[in-house]
Amino acid sequence: MRNLFIAAAALTTAFTTTALAQDLTVGVSWSNFQEERWKTDEAAMVAALEAGGANYVSADAQSSSSKQLSDIEALMAQGVDALIVLAQDTEAIIPAVQAAADEGIPVIAYDRLIEDPRAFYLTFDNVEVGRMQARAVFAAAPTGNYVMIKGSPTDPNADFLRGGQQEILQAAIDSGDITIVGEAYTDGWLPANAQRNMEQILTANDNKVDAVVASNDGTAGGVVAALTAQGMDGIPVSGQDGDHAALNRVAKGTQTVSVWKDARDLGRNAGEIAVALAGGTAMADIDGAIEWTSPSGTTMTAKFLEPVPVTAENLTVVTDAGWISVDALCQGVESGPAPCN
Repeated sequence: MRNLFIAAAALTTAFTTTALAQDLTVGVSWSNFQEERWKTDEAAMVAALEAGGANYVSADAQSSSSKQLSDIEALMAQGVDALIVLAQDTEAIIPAVQAAADEGIPVIAYDRLIEDPRAFYLTFDNVEVGRMQARAVFAAAPTGNYVMIKGSPTDPNADFLRGGQQEILQAAIDSGDITIVGEAYTDGWLPANAQRNMEQILTANDNKVDAVVASNDGTAGGVVAALTAQGMDGIPVSGQDGDHAALNRVAKGTQTVSVWKDARDLGRNAGEIAVALAGGTAMADIDGAIEWTSPSGTTMTAKFLEPVPVTAENLTVVTDAGWISVDALCQGVESGPAPCN
């Protein structure tokens, strides 16, 4: 009889926990949906939330920091129990974090830093991503004129990446082997802006450019378009995110590296962490969480995932992982690297 009572109590507890989880709603504020990868993030995030018994609601700020603030206000009005925020502008978003904190709503700074200790920072190691980009380009072009196409000036990741790139290139710059002949931020990470910046730098340097360190695959696409127009496609170009178009460029030889940050892992982690925080788990008790100090000295709780540089030498890593099909990877490739050969 005692065992039956314990079993019944355990069953009641499990049912109550499940019911509570099903009452949770997690709101997601996306800065924009222009990047291919955010849809991949979203699918993994939704799956993790559903597995945790939580509902998903979202809003797209369409690259507007003011709209993002009103979006978050609207999500809070819907009664969300946690917020996942891909910030358009890391400074402009702070009032939203304050408002959420006032309501006891946990916030996850998704992929981009929100420099506030009340936000849990979840991302890949973006300084290391920058190092990986520069290493791959430097291996292909150890001397010559370099162009640095950076990310959005309102996104701290742009400077994290740039710092990592500089670490790798500094010695060659100091020795004179490398000269940086052009450098530009890319407003909104928009490929069209990256292409325009690259075109202007090519004109200013009479096309005397030997390599381009571009900070993501969207900006790399703009760079490659500018280079192709001048018959210069094939010079080393970096990127990141593992966008399908970029991986196809790696197979074709018009992009040297795409640092793959498996968005499925990031989205899944965000969903799981949101459910845990909404359920009362302390930030420091999240699996894999560490104490991290931001560049300006803010102490935060963070979790960093590991990136993987994908080049012509290891393209099979993304097909083996089911990230991209062989057909999509190798489209238009006649005699490329494995698995396109």
